[in-house]
Amino acid sequence: MQGAQRNSLKLLQWMMAASLALPIALFAIAATISYTSTKDIADREIERTLDVAHEHALKVFETIDRSLAELNEVVRGLPDDLVRAREAALHRRLKRLADSLPQLKSAWIFDAEGKALVNSLASPPPELSFADRDYFYAHVDQTIGTFIGMPLTPRPPYQGARFFGVSRRRDSDDGSFIGVIQASVLPEYFESFYARIGSDPGSFFAMGRTDGVVLTHFPRLDRDLRLDPGGPVGREIAAHPAHGLMTIVWPSDGIERRIGYRRIAEYPIYVSAGFETSAIRARWFATMGQHLVFGIPATALLFLLLAFAFRRTQHLQAEAAKRREAEEALKHSQRLEALGQLTGGVAHDFNNLLTVIRASVDLLNRPQLTEERRQRYMTAIADAVARAARLTSQLLAFARRQTLKPEVFDVGERMRSLHDMLATLLGPAIEIATQLPAEPCLVNADASQFETALINMATNARDAMQGKGRISFKVEAATTVPDALAHLPGGRGFVSVVVSDTGIGIPAARLGRVFEPFFTTKQVGHGTGLGLSQVFGFARQSGGEVTVTSEVGQGSTFSLYLPRVPADLLPQQQAPNTAPAVPGSGMSVLVVEDNIELANFAADGLTELGYSITLVDNAADALAELVVDMDRFDVVFSDVVMPGMTGLELARAIRDRGIGVPVVLTTGYSEALAQESSHGFDLVQKPYSIEELSQILHRAARVRDGAAE
Repeated sequence: MQGAQRNSLKLLQWMMAASLALPIALFAIAATISYTSTKDIADREIERTLDVAHEHALKVFETIDRSLAELNEVVRGLPDDLVRAREAALHRRLKRLADSLPQLKSAWIFDAEGKALVNSLASPPPELSFADRDYFYAHVDQTIGTFIGMPLTPRPPYQGARFFGVSRRRDSDDGSFIGVIQASVLPEYFESFYARIGSDPGSFFAMGRTDGVVLTHFPRLDRDLRLDPGGPVGREIAAHPAHGLMTIVWPSDGIERRIGYRRIAEYPIYVSAGFETSAIRARWFATMGQHLVFGIPATALLFLLLAFAFRRTQHLQAEAAKRREAEEALKHSQRLEALGQLTGGVAHDFNNLLTVIRASVDLLNRPQLTEERRQRYMTAIADAVARAARLTSQLLAFARRQTLKPEVFDVGERMRSLHDMLATLLGPAIEIATQLPAEPCLVNADASQFETALINMATNARDAMQGKGRISFKVEAATTVPDALAHLPGGRGFVSVVVSDTGIGIPAARLGRVFEPFFTTKQVGHGTGLGLSQVFGFARQSGGEVTVTSEVGQGSTFSLYLPRVPADLLPQQQAPNTAPAVPGSGMSVLVVEDNIELANFAADGLTELGYSITLVDNAADALAELVVDMDRFDVVFSDVVMPGMTGLELARAIRDRGIGVPVVLTTGYSEALAQESSHGFDLVQKPYSIEELSQILHRAARVRDGAAE
């Protein structure tokens, strides 16, 4: 029977796979054919557009060349004095020429010294020399025919758009150089033309000289561009100098394009046209999208029908087994959920305590230690040991690894001692407010169960606020009690623990079920439904009660009532935290640590070893110190787990901003480092010794010029 069931499931699985694999294979073949066709169409469009751009550029240069030749004939054989004498008439002629050709900005006649005899812009022209312009000095020593210069900016007092020069040499009757005739051509004229013929998305045009100087570019550039003849574009053109097609990353903007180019006959000029490859792919995507519009629904319908049959069959076969597995898993999930929330925070706090102990021992071994400091370090060790013992006890209690029994404890003091743990549990985005009584509020209950109940209520509140908001904890002697407790005889009344959040609230229809076992409104995998039922069970077993009030959009308030007992004893309080030591020779260290006790021990130890210490308690202040004067520090020593910007985020910011100061990180536990790595930064695990820390700081610190190793 089970074999037949497995075979039926396998058959359905094969059919589901085939319903996807066959259409996908056909689509892949069609997509390959379509992509090749789309590229061929794009190449043909590029060739047609290139024909237009080439023809246009050829006509423009021929027109300019012809106009320059006519001007040369007008002034041929005329000495400079005679040209100046006719300047007014020649100015009008040049102006008519410039006005009649939209590609021209101006026209000029220069003498052998590079001074303007006549131009189309001003009459008479200012006494300026243009002998340093390429369109002039290119003709001085040789006859080269028509010369096309590089883009230039007008020289004051002349203003306006940039231009490139097209010029010819003026010769005397004996062939000697007597000046230059030049036309200033507007690159924007070509760019406007390209904008009209290149309306398709991703269109590209360029025109440049054979030496790589780009004269015009569309899309328009805000800087000059010169292609390297030895670069990818230059090598391609060198291999096929007349014309060609290439797919290449264009140097000006790093965008990959399909580009066609062609040499303009008789001129040292190339024109090019093309498309961004992303635009070509977009055409292909659009074509394939039309196929998908019809193909996906049909394929999805067939697959869903088969999937429904498979799921139905699978569900019927596995429903009983899943139910047993779920029930077994839920039996253990109540303690594991609370333990999982606390593990990271307890590990971090515990390693901080171990660091205090180890650093205190290192400092106690120093010679000539004053009695006051010796007592301070011994007190720190004793207090840290007591806090570590309590943390271990709490963790074992949550894990159910030690015997649990009712005990008398002060609810207010227990709430105060749990503040740091709750802060770690809830995260930095949640504001915690506590209101504790001035007088002791003692109860006789299982302290571990109480802490678990408090953790469960806090976790429930955090999830209701989606990790951001405000949670209030209030402990007081209850003045009113729920009806279920009102009939109980005498005693000293009740202590209430009120937990309020600013979350989404609980609908009235669900309010009566929140304490039911396995009832949860969270997504699958995000809650067992046992947290609040534990609170309910603990309250009832302790002779108390738990109530809830809530309004959708206004948050929820849970009130835990426990019987109050006489003030027989009070719990003790805990103390400090510390850190590191070893030789610095004036090395400057920026210490970033939000735990002031731990930071002070680190500063004390490093200072005794000759380090220069600057102490800040958050990453934002540390970054500000580095921005103001990064040369002041040799190394940054930062804790990872801090409110706001973490130490890892600080290290990344230092690296991303190019601040050349090495970073050494330290942590007892960090989820970010546990999931990923130290990202290339040196890492000191807590607890650490002063010797270990100093060695790592020395190894990581940058070496100053002239400093010895």
